[in-house]
Amino acid sequence: MTEFFEIGEIVKVHGCRGGVKVRSYLTDPESLLPRLEAVYLDGPGREKERFPMRRHRWGKTGLFLELAGVDTLSAAGALVGCRVFVPVDKLAPLPEGEYYWHELIGMEARTEEGTLLGRIAEIFPTGGHDVYVCRTGSEERLLPAIEEVIRNVDRTNRIITVRLLAGL
Repeated sequence: MTEFFEIGEIVKVHGCRGGVKVRSYLTDPESLLPRLEAVYLDGPGREKERFPMRRHRWGKTGLFLELAGVDTLSAAGALVGCRVFVPVDKLAPLPEGEYYWHELIGMEARTEEGTLLGRIAEIFPTGGHDVYVCRTGSEERLLPAIEEVIRNVDRTNRIITVRLLAGL
């Protein structure tokens, strides 16, 4: 079974030949796009439907795609609101110590002493670093993704070891 990674959402039609504009979640789309043959769209009336790419372009305001079989404004308009996915195996390997968000979501967060804090439920970027949202039951803890707090990420056992600083 193929694992997928969400890269954005179609926000509007672009041009008159069925192109679409994607609000991209990628920070460096050029490292991924040249290796892609297709994207998968998930939205009303479709579930991870494959669309071969005819063209792609990264612009200042987003990612622009032309997809095979989408040749009219109305066909492109039907895709607005769809989420855009790519197979995980198409992602470039990251340098040591860097992780894709989808790898971290769901991992257990534990203190250096072994106390369970919860699971990483979501991640959001800030100006200087990401913040991991750790939840357990109704409790929520925000963990800055900085070296002083995130001490170790164990991909195999899916555990993030955390040092809680004052105020966390």
